[in-house]
Amino acid sequence: MQDGPGRHGGGSPLFSIIIPLEYHRGQWEQSWLGWTSQTADKSLYEIILVVPPDFKAREELKALAGDEARLEFTDSEHDIGLCAFGATKARGSHLFFTESHCWPEPGVIELCIRAIEAHPDWAGFSCHSVPICHNRLSVAEAAMYQADIDFGMKQHPWRKVLDQCFVTRRDAYWECGGLREELGHFAEWVLAATYHAKGYAIGYLEEARFHHYYVGEIGELKTFTLDFVQGEIRYLGEARRDPGSELLEVPFEWSKRSDRDPLLARHALNALVRYSLSGRGWTRPGEKLRFFCRWSAPAILGDLPARSSARLEAAWARGVLTVLTFAGSSDAIARWMRRYIASLIRLQRLDCIHRGGWDHRSVAGLPDEHVLAQAGFHAVEASAGYTFRWSEPQAAVRIKGHPGHNRVYIRSPALRAPLERIGTYFYLDGRRVDPAAITIGRDSYTLDIDLPRSGVATLAWICPAFRGRDDARYLGLSVASIALEQECEPPHARHSQSAVATP
Repeated sequence: MQDGPGRHGGGSPLFSIIIPLEYHRGQWEQSWLGWTSQTADKSLYEIILVVPPDFKAREELKALAGDEARLEFTDSEHDIGLCAFGATKARGSHLFFTESHCWPEPGVIELCIRAIEAHPDWAGFSCHSVPICHNRLSVAEAAMYQADIDFGMKQHPWRKVLDQCFVTRRDAYWECGGLREELGHFAEWVLAATYHAKGYAIGYLEEARFHHYYVGEIGELKTFTLDFVQGEIRYLGEARRDPGSELLEVPFEWSKRSDRDPLLARHALNALVRYSLSGRGWTRPGEKLRFFCRWSAPAILGDLPARSSARLEAAWARGVLTVLTFAGSSDAIARWMRRYIASLIRLQRLDCIHRGGWDHRSVAGLPDEHVLAQAGFHAVEASAGYTFRWSEPQAAVRIKGHPGHNRVYIRSPALRAPLERIGTYFYLDGRRVDPAAITIGRDSYTLDIDLPRSGVATLAWICPAFRGRDDARYLGLSVASIALEQECEPPHARHSQSAVATP
């Protein structure tokens, strides 16, 4: 019969407390005193201090820790990496992750033992974070982050991993993949989503209190958000389908990144210009100019306009926030703090996507392996039993099939009108697809086309704009899927892409 948590026998401890000594903000001694002041029996836990290569107080640390802690040295320079390394050295059945600028109240270990006994269904739990502030900016910073923490702990269905004070069974931690250093602090969200997807419950132990020191410096805020965003974009760029990946919200900047692809934008613009030159137009005179401006900017400048606008907005918000820290009200500082962080995150996402050169296949894109990228699509939605995306009146997709003859199937539920009445024009690599090569069904378009030796081409289309009831968007086709099938034999002459129609 094994001892319960409160009756822990000899051998391995119950808890391995893992303290990374990066970003200690001058509080590591206070953190150490918090852990050595615990009321629980010291045989129940081990303290692992994970030391980064640039930690400057090594001799003082060794003298202070003595034989009451294990020092583990690693080349990692990030809190998450230090925690991940510390977990590999832990002997306890439960891992206790914290930060070196946090310190526990004396009864935390005892409260955690009771929680493990009272909640055998919990694979882990986070404790209560109490902010420590020392200037006006740190007060606003704490209010912003504490609101997010409270939402995660008390309302959000799964976002409950808080690395300030997170306890977990060691076996569950490793089964869920552990903390991934390369994802920065976004690793907390990935780990929490994995726990939830695998059916592991994470609780919230509000009575176990940790004091968290907020630094209150704009530069530190910028560094932290960049760390989180870089991890978020890197994770999305991996396009993994691990358990829990479907729970992570895809940011707008990522899902719409193909709209800033100059090549796709040029194909959508080409469709617009050719359609206009054919003598056809719109009933509303301003629509043509609107759509021309919509596509000409990314066609010429790519993502530069979006990044420039985001940079100006973030710079403005930071400037106002800086002035307010000297002469503004607490409410104004809090309001502009939130505005600055929101604009900074948008800018950093755009910059990370721009630098990364990520594959444009979208996590929230069209559900087919033949679509490499798409521009001119609204978000996924469901209606009349279909799951689809509305395109804009002009849209473009980069498709991949086999070299030579292919058949493209575009499943398009007839939600606005019968498809044959809409009046859709298709263009392949800038040349109009002959109407004789297009078959229009009740809810689909079938195109017989020829692909180049690479098997990759850009298919664009244009149709009259459609406005739904109480919907401000300009809509084109409803697209449920796009699939390609190789034709073994050349299609009939009337279906051959070599017979290209004029505008």
